[in-house]
Amino acid sequence: GLFVTDYFTRTPRKLSPFRSFASIELFHFHIPEDTVIAVWNLITFKEQGGTFGDQCPDRSITVYFRSGAPSVINPLHTHFPRDTAVPGSFALTLTWTLPNRTTGVFNVTSPLPGDWFLAAHLPKDEGKISVKGLYEECQYLFQPQLIVQRLVNIAVLYPGHVTEQSMAPHNRSCLYKVFVPSYTSRVLVEVLRCRGAEGCPLWLRVRAKAPPLHNSTTLDCREHTPCQLAQDLPFWQHWYYVLVEKHPGVPGTVSFQVTVQLTDCSRPSLARPPFLPSSASMNMPHSFGSAGGLALGDNPPPTSPNDTKHPIPIPVTSPTGERCWPVRPTLRNELDTFSVHFYIFFGPNVSVPPDRPAVFVINLLPVLDSGGVLNLELRLNVSSLCGENVTVFGCLNHEVPLTSSDNTSVTCETESLAGFLLSVNATASLSRLRIPYPQTGSWYLSLRSLCATEHGFEPCTNVTAEVYLRAYLSPCINDCGIYGQCKLLRTNNYLYAACECKAGWNGWGCTDNAEAFSYGFQLLSTLLLCLSNVMFVPPVAIAVRSHYLLEAAVYIFTMFFSTFYHACDQPGIVVFCIMEYDVLQFCDFLGSLMSVWVTVIAMARLQPVVKQASVGRGHARQAWKGFVLTGAPLPHSGTGVVPVLATAPPSSLALSPPQTARTIRRRHCYPPTWKRWAFYLCPGALIAAAAVLLYAFVETEENYFYIHSIWHLLIAGSVGFLLPPRAKPSRRLGPLPRRKGCGYQLCVNEQEELGLVDPAVASINSICTS
Repeated sequence: GLFVTDYFTRTPRKLSPFRSFASIELFHFHIPEDTVIAVWNLITFKEQGGTFGDQCPDRSITVYFRSGAPSVINPLHTHFPRDTAVPGSFALTLTWTLPNRTTGVFNVTSPLPGDWFLAAHLPKDEGKISVKGLYEECQYLFQPQLIVQRLVNIAVLYPGHVTEQSMAPHNRSCLYKVFVPSYTSRVLVEVLRCRGAEGCPLWLRVRAKAPPLHNSTTLDCREHTPCQLAQDLPFWQHWYYVLVEKHPGVPGTVSFQVTVQLTDCSRPSLARPPFLPSSASMNMPHSFGSAGGLALGDNPPPTSPNDTKHPIPIPVTSPTGERCWPVRPTLRNELDTFSVHFYIFFGPNVSVPPDRPAVFVINLLPVLDSGGVLNLELRLNVSSLCGENVTVFGCLNHEVPLTSSDNTSVTCETESLAGFLLSVNATASLSRLRIPYPQTGSWYLSLRSLCATEHGFEPCTNVTAEVYLRAYLSPCINDCGIYGQCKLLRTNNYLYAACECKAGWNGWGCTDNAEAFSYGFQLLSTLLLCLSNVMFVPPVAIAVRSHYLLEAAVYIFTMFFSTFYHACDQPGIVVFCIMEYDVLQFCDFLGSLMSVWVTVIAMARLQPVVKQASVGRGHARQAWKGFVLTGAPLPHSGTGVVPVLATAPPSSLALSPPQTARTIRRRHCYPPTWKRWAFYLCPGALIAAAAVLLYAFVETEENYFYIHSIWHLLIAGSVGFLLPPRAKPSRRLGPLPRRKGCGYQLCVNEQEELGLVDPAVASINSICTS
């Protein structure tokens, strides 16, 4: 046949260690119909500081593949919530072949058409809190590329129509496809008038949705006469592919005829008519047709006795007596993203008669509905059983209803069909089913009522059970509970939802408490982080005593917002927020930075005019400008040490010139006393350095509550040591004696008379002259 090759690629993305599904990177592809092979080229490379990370360690990368919906992954082996069905997916691990790059290739022969999703992540880290800004982090980037090869002009088989084929010696196989409409209970493919060197040396393979594989349903025509291959309960509204393959080593030309019969389940004893008024009435998609075939809306050509393609009357009867029953539709009511309710007409109470099943259909829109959770709930009205031991079984199947005529069957699986089983009775009157990331399309629910006897289940006589049925889509399972947050995520134009757990809870719905924090531990951690800020009270008292009122106000601001920020930032249920979280986080960052800055300004003992220009009340604009220049461009990160260390250059510029000038003028080190160095400056500097080292290199997720509380204590304690004492006035200028006289008094500012501008050098006195 003629092949066409298509190429798709995605932008590289940074991978993260796995914590929950919210930390994975998801990639969305679309594979066209008639694809015979899909090749994924998986490229992974390292970066460190904008260059190739040759020194970065090798970390295994796990990639998941799934058709129809994203993969439901569980690399940490946590427990899923009750009544949750976990769909399967394929996973592979990439290992590094080069120091900074690796490439993996994953081939899929005859993949299912439609949406395909790739999910990738790094393994879970050790819990170390990485401090941003100290060094360039290693980044692992992942880029998938897809190459598909598809066949064009595949011959289309029409039900009840015979197609003749002659296979040349150099040909190995012939591929056909036939469209199966709704309400079809059986597909029968038959090879007729097979003539070859050794009887009929052919294999007949049939598969739904994609070309057949080696493990598809196969029949050897040499061992079966007639060569008929049947598919019961086929998928509705899909293409079925028929592959006629020649045995290896068979010489000469092999000629044969192929025909397909579709059984209408509403009339099991009759096959579908060979032709309908138009192909559009067969409910075929727009991709129907091939070279030489029928176009949409065209009537088939008239048949003649000499025509090579002619209908043949083949009586087809379902061996199992399959019948289909009317399918009741559901009304779709969209409330929000991934919040859809499916209402049943004349429901939600459903009557299940004893002689036939009740079938309902739930239609999930392509792409839009696959990122949520499909929820199904059955509740039995016990009063409707009339004292009988009735059990109502429900089978939820994708793309075809399972309505077996064998009433004693309580399974929802066949050789080619798998579904989900629900059951309710007088003892257990409630049954739930949750399917994360369901495949889109039509889901069929078949309800049957059976009575339990000593010999198993038998059809009931005259009991009509009443069942309350509820079906809906939700973003997450139970909204992730009280220990999780349901997040709406996006990859390009695809939306999906996932839970992000906290307080040690894990699992798809944050229901796994194997590593959960107890309430006492949550309360203790909150108290430690909040009450450790009380250590700022001594620096506030010292600042007030030394007349550093602006510094005391900044310390009070820092203590207040740090306390309530950590009270609002807790992962558990011991949480108290007085305002928005972002506001508290920014104020905590601002207070921390300004506390360091005003302490440095106080240590520098700048002149009042310069000091007020930096952080004074009367020069708020200059103070804000100084804050913006020193701290505002920095990232507001709770794990970054850069905002604290960024004050080092401005601090050096503020401290060095005044201290150097005083040292030169006095001709000895400043401060002049060794006690100030031994008991204040050196201990304060050591305490601050220890706090930074603990914050940068020791803090992890496990010890965060303790180490960060110690950080609060050390930083507040260092401020108390580093804050200088109250400035004493100079003794060179004393107050002038006041002269008293009669008459009026003229008050003259002594500072202006002496031409002084520094109130710290000379006190302000009034000279009263008469």
